Amino acid sequence: MSNNIVINASHLALSYGDQSIIKDANFTVKKGEFIFITGPSGSGKSTLLKALYGQIKPVNGSLVVGGHDMNSIKKNKLRELRTHLGIIFQDYKLINEWSVKKNVVLPLMIAGYSIDVQETQAERLLKHVKLSTHKERYPLELSGGEQQRVGVARAMAKNPFLILADEPTGNLDDYSSNVIWDLMENACEQLKTTVLVVTHKIPSVFSSPYRHFIIENKGIYEVY
Repeated sequence: MSNNIVINASHLALSYGDQSIIKDANFTVKKGEFIFITGPSGSGKSTLLKALYGQIKPVNGSLVVGGHDMNSIKKNKLRELRTHLGIIFQDYKLINEWSVKKNVVLPLMIAGYSIDVQETQAERLLKHVKLSTHKERYPLELSGGEQQRVGVARAMAKNPFLILADEPTGNLDDYSSNVIWDLMENACEQLKTTVLVVTHKIPSVFSSPYRHFIIENKGIYEVY
């Protein structure tokens, strides 16, 4: 497979227990692409994300992420893969007892990076998301939009090759949502990071080139 291909699904089938969620899906995502995945509630959007970061395994077909076969990936290889992924959650998933700065560098702490590297990366990322003056604050002292900006900074901490976002603006007002979309557009354009976003609706403010897939009737189809 080409080094330019980040995700490759072939005849992919996903399920929860006996319930079939996705059947016979085929798609490819290349380096530096911005992907939107839409579909009605319960169609399988979050299930697909879970398969992409290895929380569930395919029941049929194949799924390759970053060169790793998700059907047979071993635990140590899965941990390694996840260190190169950035994940953004709808409900932020910040540690409320930790400062903003410490939340941002969590992936670096887990990976054993030095304090100097953590400090340097925290300064750079907090400047990027315009939260430098909030670095010693705690998540519950911030607005929802600010907390999600911390989540974006954390997702970018290790310069991931792929960012996965699950309804990243679902709980935000229009202004905060626009800021988040700008940040993710910049990550894709400037860093050539592949970004895959699950959302109910593609934002009207989005100006960068993107691809759009829709999940319906257990299939994944590209919208042209």
